Amino acid sequence: MEKLFKTIAIIGKPDRVQRAEPLNALHALLKSRGHRVHVDAGVAALLSHAADQVLPLEALLASVDLAIAVGGDGTLLGVARLAAINQVPLVGVNLGTLGFLTDIPKDEMETLVAALLDGRYIEEGRLMLDAEIRRGSETIFKSVALNDVVVSRGAMGTMIEFAVAVDGEFIYSLRADGLIIATPTGSTAYALSTGGPILHPGLPALTIVPISPHTLSNRPIAIASTSEVRIKLIRGANARVNFDVQAFFDPETDDEVIIRAHPNALRLLHPEGYSYFGMLRTKLHWNERTT
Repeated sequence: MEKLFKTIAIIGKPDRVQRAEPLNALHALLKSRGHRVHVDAGVAALLSHAADQVLPLEALLASVDLAIAVGGDGTLLGVARLAAINQVPLVGVNLGTLGFLTDIPKDEMETLVAALLDGRYIEEGRLMLDAEIRRGSETIFKSVALNDVVVSRGAMGTMIEFAVAVDGEFIYSLRADGLIIATPTGSTAYALSTGGPILHPGLPALTIVPISPHTLSNRPIAIASTSEVRIKLIRGANARVNFDVQAFFDPETDDEVIIRAHPNALRLLHPEGYSYFGMLRTKLHWNERTT
């Protein structure tokens, strides 16, 4: 039978030696099944046997049919942008704590990955964000995010002031610690901890969530994913913009952050039997009783 995925990338954070064991186990599994395996230099240094090719991350994601992120949600977030741009399906093996996105447990990795490689999986498209920072008519920074784009106060700790517009219509000016523009995937991340709603990943929507606003009447808003959001910095010399906590930029007064849906969705693969609500029950400890 022809393989669904001939060339596979293994991606992991090389900063923890204890990750060498699962990385080697995954590498051995893929090679035993006849797949070509590509890795970056960090993972290559932890492997007992050489991979077929060692490449920088950007070239790595452009060279494969499937990527497997081994670590926590942060590891997966670090490669989601390149995976979406290259339309490469992405799988997450969880070595971290929460694992909202990396839903294959370490102790079931070999069984579930083997089943996935045999075609037994659920594919889900996850909305991504395209973001740019504009100074006047010039775009001075661009990035892509899976979870959220956050405009916030910086190290000085003082509130910032900004104006928000959706599809060209002024919504409000606000003094706050910041503002989160989150996808449905990101609705269970920072946005959730600041009082935002949980959005099912199948919803074509974004949520705008203020961080500690200086008014009791300002609440989170859900908008269509086709909308364009513009955030203009009015005051806040110490402001910072972060994209999935993977990329950062320090804007100046009158800079605009422009956010819209990325043309490509992330192709996220789950093991058979995956349930979004089941994941929420487990991760958020729903339906627990005190005995």
